[in-house]
Amino acid sequence: MKKLLTVIALLFALSTILPSYSSANVGINEKFGLPIIVYGGNLSADEKASVAKSLDVAEEVDVEEIEVTGQDLIKYIKDGDSRANMYSSAKITRKDEGAGLVIKIVTPENITQVTTDMYANAMLTAGIENATVEVAAPKAVTGHSALVGIYKAYEVNGETLDPERTDVANDELSVATELADSGVEDAKVSELLTEIKKQIAEQNPASREEVETIVQDQLDKLQIELSPEDRQLLVDLMDRIRQLDIDFSKWSTQLEDLSKSLEDKITTIVNDEGFWESVKKFFRNLADTVRGWFN
Repeated sequence: MKKLLTVIALLFALSTILPSYSSANVGINEKFGLPIIVYGGNLSADEKASVAKSLDVAEEVDVEEIEVTGQDLIKYIKDGDSRANMYSSAKITRKDEGAGLVIKIVTPENITQVTTDMYANAMLTAGIENATVEVAAPKAVTGHSALVGIYKAYEVNGETLDPERTDVANDELSVATELADSGVEDAKVSELLTEIKKQIAEQNPASREEVETIVQDQLDKLQIELSPEDRQLLVDLMDRIRQLDIDFSKWSTQLEDLSKSLEDKITTIVNDEGFWESVKKFFRNLADTVRGWFN
């Protein structure tokens, strides 16, 4: 019994050094309405129940539940396929101005391509701000359809999204995953997209040639090498972004926030020696305890 209590104590100690994302439920936000759960339209009943559990639907005071299908896909994405299967799902909770975007992938083992920062970048491009978004899937999927579900949730909530911006945002998500698949680290992809968009917001380029210069400058700065084909995809995307009807002065501030978030995240992971030492110490202690059982 004493040995079992020792292991439990060690597990509790580890739980205190790992980050916690839980927050108290404060009830229904009467300003923005209920949290909206968007289920992929191709989920089976069992898969839908699994997603609801992952998104803690039962813990909410009340929610609005909707479904996203291939018909929604073609509404928000010009070359979308209405027959596409939709599995990734999301819970969207709108927040007050200044709260920013908080993205959580609650089933990371099942969202195989899109990262939290890729979602955040694409959502800003689409014109979505100030929300907590949780993404889940019951099986391994790329995660792209969750973005379409987020668009639908906003329009159900009374917002009107610019279809050109949502289409470009989807294009951005596709380019991001293409670059990641080509060998660029996920964090570097998000940093690259954010920094290029910041420069577009600050410099307000008037031509494609100026966009190409910005793209190349950031590739050089971040020491990223792309194939000619991937570089072309990136330039095409950023030239589309240049032509969007966006208040770039406001956008620049939002991108700065995202850039700072990325910087803090990378710095924390790489440089937090105390955290990693605590983790290593825990496992050393645990190994010593287990070895003691056999002595």
